[in-house]
Amino acid sequence: MAKNGSISSSVIKRLPRYYRFLGELKNKGVERISSRELSVLMKLTASQIRQDLNCFGGFGQQGYGYHVDNLHSEIGKILGVDKHFKTILIGAGNLGRAIATHINFDTRGCNLIGIFDINPDLTGIEVAGLKIAHTDTLADFCKENSPSVAVLCIPKANTQKIADELVSMGVKAFWNFSHYDLSIDYDNIVVQNVHLGDSLLRLTYGANIIDSNE
Repeated sequence: MAKNGSISSSVIKRLPRYYRFLGELKNKGVERISSRELSVLMKLTASQIRQDLNCFGGFGQQGYGYHVDNLHSEIGKILGVDKHFKTILIGAGNLGRAIATHINFDTRGCNLIGIFDINPDLTGIEVAGLKIAHTDTLADFCKENSPSVAVLCIPKANTQKIADELVSMGVKAFWNFSHYDLSIDYDNIVVQNVHLGDSLLRLTYGANIIDSNE
């Protein structure tokens, strides 16, 4: 883990990228890599990579570089991939079903154990090997299974209310796809707000810059 209690948000944001690139190298059979070689692949400086990894202990060996499998495993532990946090998904509309079906939760530290929706017409439909349950059963489910992560794919107007209820049920982290910037006045709650439209607008901004320069 970290050598000190304060790691910058920019370093934390790069950790999943390190994990992904190292996983790809591992799958290709690459056993070791230098910070310089990794910098070429990731479009970062070798110095930046060493600084980032030194926040957590370094992991490299002088004259050898980094052992790919070991470094991938260590970063996975830092990210909590080995924890397999019990996860529920609220909102089984098109987006919710797509996330449940196409995101490999198991390889990202989460174990999807329940899917819920307020629409009774969806109750019992199977998605990603789980049957959708009505949100009326959520409290009992959480009491019995103690999930710690919730994925929110629900309308903006419902987000804060549902989040407050889930916090009272023991949920500690939210992956929030609603259009509501979730801000919860509780201690030790983690929130990742995902705005897909914002990502697309950043893309069109870049495309607009290129178009303007031509």
